Amino acid sequence: MPQRPPYFSVMLLSASALAYEILLMRLFSIIQWHHFAYLFIGLALLGYGVSGALVTIYQQRLLPHFTQLYVACITLFALAAVICFALAQQIPFAAEAILWNPQQLIYLAAIFLILTIPFFFAATALCLTFMQFGSVVSRIYAMDLTGAGVGSLGVLLLLFWLFPQKALTVLAMTGVAAALLAAIELQVIRRKRIVISLLLAMAAVVVVGGSLKLQLSPYKGLAQLLQIEGTHVIAERSSPLGLLSVVESRKIPLRYAPGLSLNASQEPLPQLGVFTDGDNMTVLTQQSTDLKQLAYLDQMTSALPYHLQPVNKVLLIGVGGGADILQARFHHSQRIDGVELNAQMIRLLTEDFASYTGNLAQQPGVHIYHAEARDFLARSQERYQLIQLALVDAFNASAAGLYALNESYLYTLEAMQVYLRHLEPNGYLALTRWIKLPPRDSLKLLATAITTLEQAGIKDAGQRLLMIRGWQTSTLLIKNGRFSAAELAAAKVFCAQRSFDLTYAPGLQPEQTNRYNVLRQPVFFQAATALLGAGHDSFMRDYKFNLQPASDDRPYFHQFFKWSSFGELFRLR
Repeated sequence: MPQRPPYFSVMLLSASALAYEILLMRLFSIIQWHHFAYLFIGLALLGYGVSGALVTIYQQRLLPHFTQLYVACITLFALAAVICFALAQQIPFAAEAILWNPQQLIYLAAIFLILTIPFFFAATALCLTFMQFGSVVSRIYAMDLTGAGVGSLGVLLLLFWLFPQKALTVLAMTGVAAALLAAIELQVIRRKRIVISLLLAMAAVVVVGGSLKLQLSPYKGLAQLLQIEGTHVIAERSSPLGLLSVVESRKIPLRYAPGLSLNASQEPLPQLGVFTDGDNMTVLTQQSTDLKQLAYLDQMTSALPYHLQPVNKVLLIGVGGGADILQARFHHSQRIDGVELNAQMIRLLTEDFASYTGNLAQQPGVHIYHAEARDFLARSQERYQLIQLALVDAFNASAAGLYALNESYLYTLEAMQVYLRHLEPNGYLALTRWIKLPPRDSLKLLATAITTLEQAGIKDAGQRLLMIRGWQTSTLLIKNGRFSAAELAAAKVFCAQRSFDLTYAPGLQPEQTNRYNVLRQPVFFQAATALLGAGHDSFMRDYKFNLQPASDDRPYFHQFFKWSSFGELFRLR
């Protein structure tokens, strides 16, 4: 029995294991989808649970060989960390197909079991240590928890410096270092077999980790775009907030203008695509000295507020690649404040591609702030004529349901209250979403707006709301005051010129809606009327999807599922 417990190798192993768990969340957010973050909490617990059960059952056989098993388990954890992830990437799992292809459940189970292996080895090493040194278990546990805390913080810092796949190699090497430290602490470093094993493990980690490339789901936007001839990634930036990939398309230029009117006659300017974790594309737009070349940005539903009254002071939440800044500049806004959470995105605009965009972020009146939107507003006394959230945290219809567990504090009741407090009298809050059919996002936003106004004691909520839709996007305006007859007339002209449909406006009649982008029934207008009328509660109860407003306590705006609809949804899969 060793005279001294291996305190420091326990701490380093625990740090590596917790960092690996967090890194897997980041990696699978890139190659699959965000909600896999929750999967890996279960993976770690399963690995630790299986290990604890086996060690408890076979402790009498295992403890006499503690030294060899402890070093071996740490070494195997390091190897499994990279090898198991590489194997998991080879399994053709597609989350989108899981409802109609039962084989995907087998693939998912295989991934689950493979990625449990590293946690099993880490847990076995720790469990054996607790049993071997029961008299000082509190001290060992203290080192375990210290390592877990250091690892959890350390991996976040590491992701500011390294791409996730490189960080995986570093963590595996940290595991090898923990095995080396264990051999030193347990005084077996001079054994040739131990040294050779550690050197081989180090070599395997370097070879496998060095050749590792992330295999994105074929359903992700970046994977689809890269199938087009002439497209390639020209730059990548990484942080804990996301992996940004900048894509150039040489043969078929990108033309990204969400919800562009079918009446538009002008093409968008040349663009570079920017993907976050392989999806949710925004664009960097090539500079133009002639504002007239930005006229296509006036052919989108998000341009509506600029046509109702002059807008000189704008707050843009989620700057992205800067398209909303260009839209505000086209409409001659004098003060444009933009808030962006991802510092890497800001750096693309202000440094890496500043010459491509014509130093957009440095234009007169433009100010970009690195901050979370609600924190920025909580610290600000400014009031704006327009606060705009255009497709921020608004995932494409093709990803419907994949983000149900994605927290968003941008669309909660409390967030709406914050936005409205920062509007000037008669100012607008403009919210643009992708359209999904049957309607979900747009109606949930409308329900949230109605509840927010009612909670503020406003009796005439229906006089302060205006919603339009195109073929792909919808825009909801919430006014800090009543809409005037002149504004409503301007909105009708705006929609008629662009073949957009009025979904809701004060005094709107059924025959005035569903005219251009025709649905079998004017479901948007019918739903809006029900939500604003006496039948609000019954409509919310009977609707196929969950339209209850999100709150800061339950910030799941994208959660539309109702168990009462499960049978019908399953039959329609």
